[in-house]
Amino acid sequence: MNIDSSVTDDACPRLAPHFVFRWEDSQNAYVILYPEGLIKLNVSAGEILKRCDGVRSVSEIVGELQAAFPGADAQIAQSARAFVDVARGKGWLRW
Repeated sequence: MNIDSSVTDDACPRLAPHFVFRWEDSQNAYVILYPEGLIKLNVSAGEILKRCDGVRSVSEIVGELQAAFPGADAQIAQSARAFVDVARGKGWLRW
């Protein structure tokens, strides 16, 4: 995996314009919709992505997740940053 050096704690990720993020009852999960199909997200990815609004920074997103899911602080921080890196690499997120 290539880590983008511009992914910093003060970056404010948001969904790229040609994607739609929403809860899909038929999938019982959050999904990313795009013209060619959909991406079904796991619970963790959905929790992270729903906070990627272009206003919250990566560090704020991590802080909110740690407050919402206490007990796994270090794991949450690492997983959230890794997901943001991957999602940006796939073009789902922009700064």
